Amino acid sequence: MPRKGMRSLFFSPKATASSLSQNYPSTPARILSDASMERILTVSESVIGKWNSDASAYAKVTSLFYENRREARDFIRCVNELQRCMHSLVAQDANSEKLVRGHCLMEVAMKRLQKEFYQILSMNRAHLDPESVSARSSRASTRSSTSDYEDEDDIRIAGESISEVEDVSNVAMADLRAIAECMISSGYAKECVKIYKIIRKSIVDEGIYKLGVEKMSSSHIQKMDWNSLELRINNWLSGVKIAVKTLFNGERILCDHVFATSDSIRESCFAEITREGAQILFGFPEHVAKIGKKKASPEKLFRLLDMYTAISGQWPDIESIFSFESTSAVLSQAIASLIRLGESVRAMLTEFEATIHNDSSKSPVPGGGVHPLTVRVTDYVTLLADYGNVLADILAGQPPPSKSSLPESYFDTSDSDDFPEPAISLRFAWLILVLLCKLDGKAKQHKEVSLSYLFLANNLQHIVNKVRTSNVKYLLGDEWVASHEAKVKQFAANYERLGWGGVIGSLPEDPTAAMPVEEAKECFRKFNASFEQAHRKQSVCVVQDSKLRDEIKVSIARKVVGGYREFYDSNRAAWRGERDLVRYAPEDVGNYLSDLFFGSVGSGSSSSLSSTSSTSHSRPLRSR
Repeated sequence: MPRKGMRSLFFSPKATASSLSQNYPSTPARILSDASMERILTVSESVIGKWNSDASAYAKVTSLFYENRREARDFIRCVNELQRCMHSLVAQDANSEKLVRGHCLMEVAMKRLQKEFYQILSMNRAHLDPESVSARSSRASTRSSTSDYEDEDDIRIAGESISEVEDVSNVAMADLRAIAECMISSGYAKECVKIYKIIRKSIVDEGIYKLGVEKMSSSHIQKMDWNSLELRINNWLSGVKIAVKTLFNGERILCDHVFATSDSIRESCFAEITREGAQILFGFPEHVAKIGKKKASPEKLFRLLDMYTAISGQWPDIESIFSFESTSAVLSQAIASLIRLGESVRAMLTEFEATIHNDSSKSPVPGGGVHPLTVRVTDYVTLLADYGNVLADILAGQPPPSKSSLPESYFDTSDSDDFPEPAISLRFAWLILVLLCKLDGKAKQHKEVSLSYLFLANNLQHIVNKVRTSNVKYLLGDEWVASHEAKVKQFAANYERLGWGGVIGSLPEDPTAAMPVEEAKECFRKFNASFEQAHRKQSVCVVQDSKLRDEIKVSIARKVVGGYREFYDSNRAAWRGERDLVRYAPEDVGNYLSDLFFGSVGSGSSSSLSSTSSTSHSRPLRSR
């Protein structure tokens, strides 16, 4: 700040003898003797006069607190003594010539202290930055009624064990507090506070700007494309924690320390310094939430959740730092942003549910595999579950989803209103239920009923796997997982019955019993035809989960290969010497089954089966 500007911060002597009694009212303190008062005035003229910038070129270019800290301490003590003296003079004679004399000295002293206060704040910006201050100590330790300036020796000793930067910060804070206490007690709080507010507010405003947070209106944000807005959101997310933990917390610590003797001054200073920057910081999410609600999309939901998490996660600190009544507007703004963000998140979840309902894809998934809708929804839901605590807060008290949009058969009749589930658990279960209902409709797109059941088994298995391996499990519970795993097995059993029941049924009820040759030959023919037909249809099937794939294979092989092997061994007489009759040895059947459910054979599977069979016929069948 230019010297002219700095001078404008200082006061001009205005008091007269008639008004001094108002500035220095009498107190019940012990009245000083005339000799004591004269001695104090004489000493004050020497000590204070030395640092009168208007009378000394040396004082004009030299800093008292940087030049000689012991002399600075003596200066403060001298001013305090002068103040005590003036209280006594007021009590004795409000029109005393000595009172006018003391007042003139006090004016010089206050002007000097103002200059020192300004210089310390200005020259120590790097050492009084919020990061250095917030790391120094907690606010509780700075509320001591004993001035740190009186413990200068202790500070020096402590400085030997800490960094030089921290030491300089401690000394500067102690000097500021000593000056502030002296000026406030002398009735010059207004002049002291004015300098402090101007310099510290500029530091806070600069800090907010450097964090990439700018004041923007809702209309401005509404005109921004998503990529630009997301960049702003990322800047805000990176900066909000620093702003709370360092910038505002550090400023509160410094303010509490410097003005420890006056609660009202501490409050007014901190409020005026931080209010604007804090409202810009905590107002940004509210503007984004308003826009996000109108332009909902899955990726935007997670950004809003990140912003909600950033505020709610630091709420104890925010509430503590801005605990003054004069900073209640900051808390109100932060709460308004949380409310708006919560409203937008709930609206986006409803919109997400609608996208599941409205999915209009008509093409069946090849091989009955996992539908892209299943992948999208489960990925989305598992990511949402990572925000479980935040969503629990946002969804708390919300009414459960309406069941009227889904068939009654989709609901577990064991649900009881006597033991209601948390709102977040209900919401996650509902989203998955909506997906399952949609998948049930898509299963009907497959012409083969067996493939429909395999489709349902594949998709439900994918959902169960996602739930089991994510935080969704903790929201839905082990019982939900076990229940839906049982449904997967049921779907797989239905697929097996419809897809391979004909093959199993082509074998006699008791495959170990020897049959008449002609009946055995007919049974072999039926088995060949049904196995080839089933293999042709099922060779395009896909089971992406390896565990489910092995379970289905083992189950089918146990019934088909096991039964066929017993029939094959028990009726050797029927096929001995008739290689064209028995197309497959039991090992061949097992090999064909082992290659299933990878979806790699394609439409040409029947010719592949025939050519392999021909190769098998060209060699003699081994006797059992």
